[in-house]
Amino acid sequence: MPIINKKDPWPKGWGQKTSIMGVINLTPDSFSDGGELNSSKKVLDQVNYFLRNGVDVIDLGAQSTRPGAEEVGPCIEIKRLIPYLKLIKSEYPDVLISIDTFNSEVAYEALLNGANWINDVTGGRMDKEILTVASKFDCPFVITHSRGNSQNMNELSNYEDVLNDVKDSLDSLIKNALEKNISERNIIVDPGIGFSKDIVHNLEILKNLDVFKKWNLPILIGASRKRFIGEILNEKNPKERDIGTLAVSCLCSQFNVDIVRVHNVKLNYQVLKVADMIYRK
Repeated sequence: MPIINKKDPWPKGWGQKTSIMGVINLTPDSFSDGGELNSSKKVLDQVNYFLRNGVDVIDLGAQSTRPGAEEVGPCIEIKRLIPYLKLIKSEYPDVLISIDTFNSEVAYEALLNGANWINDVTGGRMDKEILTVASKFDCPFVITHSRGNSQNMNELSNYEDVLNDVKDSLDSLIKNALEKNISERNIIVDPGIGFSKDIVHNLEILKNLDVFKKWNLPILIGASRKRFIGEILNEKNPKERDIGTLAVSCLCSQFNVDIVRVHNVKLNYQVLKVADMIYRK
């Protein structure tokens, strides 16, 4: 019978270091590693590898949010996600699991089966019921800035002032969450690197991360292997963009960002161990 996870949802050292969220994609079409983790053994091996190499939270996703991805709907998402979630929790009951979803039905089933966080790339825009779910389970909720959906986000990257526009949108999303009785202590803010933003917008946000500290809420940055890094490095293969990702992680340490979402956990753990000693001690 499903049991709501009552474990303390915050990783050790939260707020004192740059924590690491490791990505596990259960989708066949994710931009970096779609279709690779297609068996129970591969998923468990990846979880074990992450845990041995410094991960703090594991982000499970069963719906690709890359530009152009098609929405599969909550039924398929649940079918892809829940068996692996149960498997991971049975083998590693203490691991913190975040669910990368914007569907309230998926969030509900995941939290009922031991998930600890909800990471919504729409911040509650797509399915407002997800706010009620997050409130009911009293869990950390990542509010990300984005526009539109995977099909049209690239067409919506027009801003008068990207910093103020993103900040104003996050203001509204945070207000919506609080009005749905999501505790302020559970809100994590993500300015949405790569979501409806081009290279200029992404760099402007990264240069001005302090702007997003106005709410005095934890900040998450998810820049790992994204297209703007590939454009800077002239590197089309996402897996060859880890060096650029590490540069962003170092910057996040310098700005005292609370958590980075990354694909290569080991490299980011190593670089942040050094960067945090320089910038945060």
